[in-house]
Amino acid sequence: MGRLNYSRDAVGRSARAMGSELHISPKHAREICRTLRGMKVKAARSFLEDVVALKRPVPFKRYRRNVAHRANMPGWDAGRYPQKAAKAVLGVLENAASNAEYKGLEADNLNVFHAGTLKGRVIRGWMPRAMGRATPKNTETVTVEMVLSEGR
Repeated sequence: MGRLNYSRDAVGRSARAMGSELHISPKHAREICRTLRGMKVKAARSFLEDVVALKRPVPFKRYRRNVAHRANMPGWDAGRYPQKAAKAVLGVLENAASNAEYKGLEADNLNVFHAGTLKGRVIRGWMPRAMGRATPKNTETVTVEMVLSEGR
């Protein structure tokens, strides 16, 4: 895979990280990244840890068809607990935070300026069926990019 450029660059001092071709759901990754945008890094980290521990659901705004309602989400009803995607996005967030620390940025003032997903490559596979047939069993991958900025 060729090198990807970031979708957005922060104005001022910033740090960034990218997780390439993660084996997670594109829909879950999009909803998590939409929720994280604009949060403080400490709040985003605790939110993702709560999602992994099944304490706080991620509100599903776009992909909400047949998604059950959750009681502990003020302002929204449909939500889920995408643990696998939350672990992967948490890894990218921690990587970006450590990059910011290496650059000398203050951890308390960091915001998630941009969190987005890009479509990765599709890993083709086949599942054998009866009578000598086979059906495709493909795995979608997702690239998650995160830009942290100071202040704002």
